[in-house]
Amino acid sequence: MTRTARFTLDPAFKVGEVNPRLFGSFVEHLGRCVYTGIYEPDHPTADEAGLRTDVLDLVRELGVTTIRYPGGNFVSGYKWEDSVGPVEDRPRRLDLAWRSTETNRFGLSEYIAFLKKIGPQAEPMMALNLGTRGVAEALELQEYANHPAGTALSDLRAAHGDKDPFGIKLWCLGNEMDGPWQTGHKTATEYGRIAAETARAMRQIDPGVELVACGSSSQSMPTFAAWEATVLEETYDLVDHVSLHAYYWPIDGDYDSFLASAVDMESFIENVIATADHVGAKLKSKKKINLSFDEWNVWYLKEWEDDAKENPLDWPEAPRLLEDNYSVMDAVVFGSLLIALLRHADRVTVACLAQLVNVIAPIMTEPDGPAWRQTTFFPFAQASRYGRGQVLDVRVDSPTYETKKYGEADLLHATAVRADDGSVTVFAVNRSRDVALPLEVALNGLELSRIVEHSVLADADPDARNTLAEPERVKPRVVDDGTSLQDGKLTAVLEPLSWNVIRLG
Repeated sequence: MTRTARFTLDPAFKVGEVNPRLFGSFVEHLGRCVYTGIYEPDHPTADEAGLRTDVLDLVRELGVTTIRYPGGNFVSGYKWEDSVGPVEDRPRRLDLAWRSTETNRFGLSEYIAFLKKIGPQAEPMMALNLGTRGVAEALELQEYANHPAGTALSDLRAAHGDKDPFGIKLWCLGNEMDGPWQTGHKTATEYGRIAAETARAMRQIDPGVELVACGSSSQSMPTFAAWEATVLEETYDLVDHVSLHAYYWPIDGDYDSFLASAVDMESFIENVIATADHVGAKLKSKKKINLSFDEWNVWYLKEWEDDAKENPLDWPEAPRLLEDNYSVMDAVVFGSLLIALLRHADRVTVACLAQLVNVIAPIMTEPDGPAWRQTTFFPFAQASRYGRGQVLDVRVDSPTYETKKYGEADLLHATAVRADDGSVTVFAVNRSRDVALPLEVALNGLELSRIVEHSVLADADPDARNTLAEPERVKPRVVDDGTSLQDGKLTAVLEPLSWNVIRLG
């Protein structure tokens, strides 16, 4: 019998307030994310703007907030001028990042219109090209997008049909500039200088802009931490966030380590915080740099790399790229990554699930066909809906298991969020592939009297997944018994390999 996992919740011990931007996503001109994903004018559900309304419905249900655009690696060859004005006049361009042809039929105005149709919670997060371009082009884009009227570029926006400014507040100063794969890749010193110059100039137009400096593309990069330190020494007083990117997949069938991927994510977050705070201390600054985890997901990266070597693309339009089909196991790991982000909500104030549709995404579509939810859709939708409020400090006493990559890891990974009305939601993952995990949670100083619902995502087949043929094979279900709240103690049993949402009122 596996011993019981335990933790205590007390409103006096909290991590911080969840920023709604934690539930952001990412739309890149990559594969079918845009074309036949969110935008397909000939689709039966398309609206007057060519947006798929079946996809819009799912995006709203998913609960995404901030949406980063237009890349990603794509942005380092991006000319924003190509994406505005009459669609028929926009040029076709080679996209070096994904060896595709970009038609620019969907551009800046269409992106802003897409956000408006999602709802007021959908905030733009615009990435700037600091790979092949620089300060002047960034300022021109800022003026075109945000200046009210009376200048050449703001009047050009109005002439293009957008009288009102776009009001883009959040900007990424480039993308993954530490990566040799990036068009215009730079050293930390080179990038730090151009990021600082761009930031300084953008603040001359609008002192209130929020800026994200490029951090490391992963914790495994050989320049990790030294990159952050060098970049932040140049930009510390000019930026608000430093970015982190991380993707996880099972390496050589090592599923035990894969299930503990959040161990690496939490380490990554804590190491970047330590590096940023060290730079702040050196500069004798009281300012704290926050973290923008603006790319994260499960991505079977090695499989894509192998396929790309064997089958190089010949500049197609919107090819099927990175269309991972996620299993129950993938969804459990994905949920654990969400837990890691919530556990650091005091410093991780932006996060973007990469990506939104078709490309390593929670939503899949077929051209001229249906749209459906992947297994990873459900943990994100539940976290976005119920993970709002104060994150409580959760320190688990859990049975452990051995992993090849991370050593000893807890079977239980958990967090809890207290809403403004006093209700509490516990998010918990059981990493064991074959053993149920008893859970006890002591509730101190919380006026909670009932279980509202215990929802679980699990399956006897860890490889079960949703497909075009079986779009509803996997979905969360309600746990009917075994979960109780008595005398200030929550007790439950977490099924093997499961994502759990326990709502208390």
